[in-house]
Amino acid sequence: MGEFTIIGLRVVREAGRCGSFSTAAENLGYTQSAVSRQIALMEQAAGRTLFERHARGVRPTDAGRIILRHAETVLAGVGAARHDLDDLVARPPALLRVGAFSTAMAALVPRAIATTSDRLARVPLREGTSPRLLAALARGRLDLAVVTATPNLPGDLALESLLDDPLLIAVGPGHALAHRVSVTPAELLRNERWIAGSTESNSTLLGAFGDATWEPDIAFVARDWFAKLGLVAAGLGVTVVPGIAVPVLPPTIALVRIDHPAAVRGTAVVYRPGAGVAEPRRIFTEALRDGAAELSAEVRQRLR
Repeated sequence: MGEFTIIGLRVVREAGRCGSFSTAAENLGYTQSAVSRQIALMEQAAGRTLFERHARGVRPTDAGRIILRHAETVLAGVGAARHDLDDLVARPPALLRVGAFSTAMAALVPRAIATTSDRLARVPLREGTSPRLLAALARGRLDLAVVTATPNLPGDLALESLLDDPLLIAVGPGHALAHRVSVTPAELLRNERWIAGSTESNSTLLGAFGDATWEPDIAFVARDWFAKLGLVAAGLGVTVVPGIAVPVLPPTIALVRIDHPAAVRGTAVVYRPGAGVAEPRRIFTEALRDGAAELSAEVRQRLR
């Protein structure tokens, strides 16, 4: 038994509409023999006669009417697919306004932009703290934001988790921990001088694994990551870095895992449902998920 084909179904449909093989051939730009051959192939595929031949034309059999009905559905689907492909070429790629916190801008977001560059025309970026990004989303100034996971979302925003990002200790090459794989919070809280973005430990990554009584010895306050890492490399203290920043850290910095379940930071995508950019948002979020998986593997590799 043969196979149904698009050409064959199109010929069957036209013959059914016209009631004549010769008229179908004329309408389709085929020879009559070509039409007869296609009809014969479709009858072979169906295992039944599709048309009753008469002196004044043809008429579909019961089997022919079934094939005609399905031919309409199949050919409509093929036409819709062609229309969508033509529309894809004619329509300029979409624009998506993206915000992210600073360390997500280091590797996670750039990788997502690179992998979606053929489908998204532009991805205007905005860097900021998670609260500021959420406020911008709520006001309609962003389409999507990569933030540290938060249970309290303003307005009608929706959240999708990306990863639980491990927090790591960055130390200089001569530090006593430089060749360690992991360290307990007790060791860190007891001995270290810290480089942090603020003197208030609860407002920094230091608050993730310390207890309420701990007062860290903050030797230097530096908001810029290059400044923090420069101070660490010089042996002037240690700092906490998120795992997603690992690919951009210099080889002079050693990384140590914090042996504590709270030493992670949730990272998520937040957006406004129904904001008119559902498809670009889906494309970019999938790229972020792929990038998050790659970064997690790179962190594991570097900590071996």
